[in-house]
Amino acid sequence: MAFDRLIENIVEKQNPTVAGLDPKLAYIPEYIKAEAFAKYGKTLDGAAEALRVYNKGLIDALCDVVPAVKPQAAYYEMYGWQGVRTLAKTIKYAREKGLFVITDAKRNDIGTTMEAYACAHLGAADIDGECAEPFGADALTVNGYLGSDGIKPVTDVASKRDKGIFVLVKTSNPSSGELQNLELAGEETIYLHVGKLCEQWGEGIMGKYGYSGVGAVVGATYPEQLKELRAELPHTFFLVPGYGAQGGTADDIAGAFDKNGLGAIVNSSRGIMCAWQKESCGERDYAQAARREALNMKKLLTDVTGEIKLP
Repeated sequence: MAFDRLIENIVEKQNPTVAGLDPKLAYIPEYIKAEAFAKYGKTLDGAAEALRVYNKGLIDALCDVVPAVKPQAAYYEMYGWQGVRTLAKTIKYAREKGLFVITDAKRNDIGTTMEAYACAHLGAADIDGECAEPFGADALTVNGYLGSDGIKPVTDVASKRDKGIFVLVKTSNPSSGELQNLELAGEETIYLHVGKLCEQWGEGIMGKYGYSGVGAVVGATYPEQLKELRAELPHTFFLVPGYGAQGGTADDIAGAFDKNGLGAIVNSSRGIMCAWQKESCGERDYAQAARREALNMKKLLTDVTGEIKLP
């Protein structure tokens, strides 16, 4: 099962960090942009090439430190098909380097449309009897608010292709409570109800370490809800955004982990990608600055988890 591979990567590297690859041109060193623009001009091709080179440098510097990366699809789609091509190249290169890849696309629809999304990001396209993998990520973020009709098509593909999904449950943004904190009959919150659905949706795709192929997105900015959901969802692996730039700390996410230090992977995007700007180091040192930040984050997180062990 896909999350078994993620768990093994986390244990091997003793690091529950996923590095978000959400590149903006403002984050990219000038020398990389200059070389890309010299070749392609200040065009979509030039922007996409700058993103590709920047990501490659980050992946090379981080692949032996972090177990996973998480490219956010929007940052590539904004540069058209050229940017989407860079997304595909980034996923391919990261997987070649042994990283678990989570595509953050938050897709949601029903029936054959959701199946098409699943085939694009996690599965294979049928081309007149021949199969080809369009993107090839290991996991995909999805929005579960269309209910089971929007989840079953993607879990069907995920189970056949040994992939995983993360369903939005309690997101890190400030306004998430406008919907997710509302109470249903019986005083159960919407986010808890969706979390319990994740437990149900994952029953048929359990992994050998006690976690299913259906994970949950639970923000670091809500530590009490993290703790609550960890207790209520024993078989659901968490993707935890909101650490660092959004205000979440290592202490805030302590409740996301189980007794073995497993159960969650914590995302940092800007904190790692833009470490060179925070350090005010030379721009050609950007990748090593990202590595230093990832190692610092690893220490802070493992101070909370202790030794991370397989069950």
